[in-house]
Amino acid sequence: MFHQGVIVTILGRESLWTFSVPQDHCKGQAHYSTTVVMLWLLWWGLPSSLWGLESMGSERLCSHCILMGLLRCLPSILFLFSFSLFCLFSESSSSTSGSDSESDEKRPVFSNEFKQDSLVEGTSSRYSMYNSVSQKLMAKMGFREGEGLGKYGQGRKDIVEASNQKGRRGFGLTLKGFDGELNIDWQDEPEPSAYEKVDWCPECTTEIPDAQELKEWMTVGKRKLVIEDETEFCNEELLHNVLQCKSVFDELDGEEMRRARTRSNPYEMIRGAFFLNRAAMKMANMDHVFDYMFTNPKDCHGVPLIKEYDAELLYFADVCAGPGGFSEYVLWRRKWHAKGFGMTLKGPNDFKLEDFYSASSELFEPYYGEGGIDGDGDITRSENITAFQNFVLDNTDHKGVHFLMADGGFSVEGQENLQEILSKQLMLCQFLTALSIVRTGGHFVCKTFDLFTPFSVGLVYLLYCCFERICIFKPVTSRPANSERYVVCKGLKSGIEDVRSYLFTVNIRLNQLRNSDVDVNLIVPLKVIKDNQDFYNYIVQSNENLLSFFRTLVEPRQAEIRKECLQLWGIPDQARVAPSSSDPKSKFFELIQGTDIDTFSYKPTLLNSSTLEKIRQVLDFRCMVSGSEQKFLLGLGKSQIYTWGGRQSDRWTKLDLKTELPRDTLLSVEIVHELKGEGKAQRKISAIHILDALVLNGNDVRTQHFNQRIRLAEKFVKAVSKPSRPDMNPIRVKEVYRLEEMDKIFVRLEMKVIKSSGGMPRLSYTGRDDRHFVPTGLYIVRTMNDPWTMAYSKNFKKKFFFNKMTNVATYNLLPEAIAPFHICHYSRLFWEWGEGVKVHDSQKRQDPEKLSKETVLSFIQLSPWPCQRLPYPEEDGKSLASCGQKLHVLVSVSNTSVYQGTHLATGNSFVMVPRWTKANAGDEYSSWHRSDMLTPLQAAVTRISPFQVSD
Repeated sequence: MFHQGVIVTILGRESLWTFSVPQDHCKGQAHYSTTVVMLWLLWWGLPSSLWGLESMGSERLCSHCILMGLLRCLPSILFLFSFSLFCLFSESSSSTSGSDSESDEKRPVFSNEFKQDSLVEGTSSRYSMYNSVSQKLMAKMGFREGEGLGKYGQGRKDIVEASNQKGRRGFGLTLKGFDGELNIDWQDEPEPSAYEKVDWCPECTTEIPDAQELKEWMTVGKRKLVIEDETEFCNEELLHNVLQCKSVFDELDGEEMRRARTRSNPYEMIRGAFFLNRAAMKMANMDHVFDYMFTNPKDCHGVPLIKEYDAELLYFADVCAGPGGFSEYVLWRRKWHAKGFGMTLKGPNDFKLEDFYSASSELFEPYYGEGGIDGDGDITRSENITAFQNFVLDNTDHKGVHFLMADGGFSVEGQENLQEILSKQLMLCQFLTALSIVRTGGHFVCKTFDLFTPFSVGLVYLLYCCFERICIFKPVTSRPANSERYVVCKGLKSGIEDVRSYLFTVNIRLNQLRNSDVDVNLIVPLKVIKDNQDFYNYIVQSNENLLSFFRTLVEPRQAEIRKECLQLWGIPDQARVAPSSSDPKSKFFELIQGTDIDTFSYKPTLLNSSTLEKIRQVLDFRCMVSGSEQKFLLGLGKSQIYTWGGRQSDRWTKLDLKTELPRDTLLSVEIVHELKGEGKAQRKISAIHILDALVLNGNDVRTQHFNQRIRLAEKFVKAVSKPSRPDMNPIRVKEVYRLEEMDKIFVRLEMKVIKSSGGMPRLSYTGRDDRHFVPTGLYIVRTMNDPWTMAYSKNFKKKFFFNKMTNVATYNLLPEAIAPFHICHYSRLFWEWGEGVKVHDSQKRQDPEKLSKETVLSFIQLSPWPCQRLPYPEEDGKSLASCGQKLHVLVSVSNTSVYQGTHLATGNSFVMVPRWTKANAGDEYSSWHRSDMLTPLQAAVTRISPFQVSD
């Protein structure tokens, strides 16, 4: 209390104006303060003084002791002296208070009720802008307008103004362009929304220009580095205002710019969600707005072109797009049903595939043009574009990608107004790449900037001619104050080769003129652009619409808008988290979801003369050539791949091969030593051969039909293969044969000299890619689940499925008839091709106890197939009989003969009793009948009215 009171009193005498304690308050505390000081002195100073005197009064006084005693007494003496002066000063102040109060009465103070109320009401004071509480507080402290605080009014007379300091700028620094008055009607500001409108350019009705016409279009002139006069496609006043605004931002501190942008952009909080960066969310935004035309392309009737269970992948390319946000979104959306190719400039902005947390980067293959993975990725080099084109076409069956994304850009710090001119060649090369690798009917999306110059507009005009529709679009995820926008092109037309060649020529010319004073200024004449009134008006309108920024000062609904956008685009509101690592055993149990682990330890049944009868139902089986021991392979992402023998006592071991697989992948495989060539030039490489698929990148396919699992595995291998990486071990899917077509396997067998065979030829099996390996036998896999079997109608050339227990036949494959993985694995057979087994004509020894090729083939060819059964007849799509109802069927065999058979309805199927008897003359029937001259098994019956059998 004492220290605080004194300090406040002293500050009050020396205060500028902010506050002071009234003098009567100090007077009222004078005696209390003096008493406290005296008590404090007695507590602290007296013991010190006595200790000093005691030292001086000792029996043996020396100069050192005397000096130490005086020094200990000195603080108490000085403090007593100072306090005495303070008390005298306080008394003199008290004695003069009477005269001071007389003078105070002559000055009007705000403690007067009238004056205080007037100030609060704000009727006669320039301080009325402050609230009443602050005004009353100042009035109590003795504030008078035009005078300072303090006893003698010596304090500051003017109010201290609020600081105008911005960020970390120096004092007094004012940025040009930010000191003007804002005359904006904020009531006209549009309400931010997650819903966006697409404005397509009208369809192009002119023909695609040919080579003869195009060669006259390119114009070379003096290099131009000003944009203020580019008013052909934009209002002049609007252009100058935009350029002026951009120039203002050149002077703004980076941190201030980021803070202002964060506060004012309604969509700023969307950011990158759980993706690598904001670019991924831009692609998610545009994909939704354009009805998922990129990740789920459809034909003109709205039918998806790519289905998950089809063999074809969704091919896409991503150029100038490091670190790869666009690709991460597409792979997250389509998973392993998509395959991506990428080219970008190598360096700090290269693809960062290791940061793909939400998608499997193993499905994306970078290629850097000339030199492949060792290239530089510079898209402005024509050699790189050609190399990338050849690579993509070679790996898409020469069809090209379904769509291409381009997001090229580079820093233009200090030259923001010239960004369009400086980026002209980059923009051209991205368009050229699209025309080189996008398939007919495919799509293209590319980032552009301002579209003011005839060069940029000419490029867009060529896209307008080559695609069915184009659109200039700025998504809400693109910050409103920048010049970024996207050109979206739908449906590439055929016959665009001349335009592509023309752009190649222009790019070569730009490279030749790179360090000179001349440049390519036009690639499409202005007259051609303006003559197409639809296109010209669209570009002008697009420019003027996009230059009208959002003017939001502060947006309080950012969190709400973010949630609305994510929900609309189908993006989970999750944090970006790196995938957790796990040991292979735990991941295996997680993937098999409670399946009995003993299922995986089953070994195949050996095929011999006693087990040959198991393959009697020939159509139920598929077969594959084996090259080594079967194992289970588990992929945890990248090169984290482990193998397991199948027994509980076996351990998961790291695969010692250079290959990559997406995480959460479980396969049944063989590690096979493949050979190419013969003799000294023979090369050996270890390859992964897939026998069956269980889980593909988290997608459990064990319940699918074996044929379907193999098709999905082939699709999966195409997605993860890396043709540009010859140093990696290949992954292949076993060639699967029908058991009734086993003879095709023996055609692929031949005797070859193997390096390790000591010059003796050995049996080899040559695969589809001209590589061969030493076969160890033949896997035979049952694909039908007992008691179902498959039969074939020779007359109708069609297979059907038959239940041996219920005698139900149907053309549709029912789920219960499919053998899931564990049935296929448990019931598989293995025909071992060891010593004494003759499967090739050059082999001479044959063990009579073992099966030969001729024995097995003869058994397959002589196996009887189930007899034909006809489908149950329907009328108008509805069954004509309830389940269990017996129907009599009449079949006319000749003009005078009618046979009858009995059918038992079983829902959508029926069973035909294979007993036919001749109908008696005069019998009446109401059933199906057909007059064609067919045998009973050939007849297709139809409903007729009741009839009588005649002679």
